[in-house]
Amino acid sequence: MTNKELKIAYTEYTAADQLEQVELELVEAAIEATKTSYAPYSNFNVGAAVRLEDGQIVKGSNQENAAYPSGICAERTAMFYAGANYGDKAITAIAVAASQNGVLLASPVSPCGACRQVMAEYQKKGGRPITIILVGADRTLRFSSVDALLPLIFDSI
Repeated sequence: MTNKELKIAYTEYTAADQLEQVELELVEAAIEATKTSYAPYSNFNVGAAVRLEDGQIVKGSNQENAAYPSGICAERTAMFYAGANYGDKAITAIAVAASQNGVLLASPVSPCGACRQVMAEYQKKGGRPITIILVGADRTLRFSSVDALLPLIFDSI
């Protein structure tokens, strides 16, 4: 038997405006996307913005449904839209933000397991790391690839 340990490397910022301008623009798009969230059941509004390799930004927001679990997370909304409409362009980064009652949450939210796996698939498809930025009012986290959030990626097919 061998014991092993996983370590996750990321950068924590006390404010999103400490990011480089290109990443701050993506964060602002994610925050803006929270306003298009349809969340009448949870009142938890999530927005995501992905940057494509050509610099274009695609936004998505969570969409709930009374026939739970028929809704979809903001991250998958944005990534699936990008994949369906710009399938030949790799995703290079994604920013995620959440708000309640129009106020950005203090702490960043983390993508669910399904969203992490979809990120992993798009990272593999694009052949390059996807930067992940999780933004909150009091701190922002930046990960250099999906591997940091999903270290044992399912890619056995």
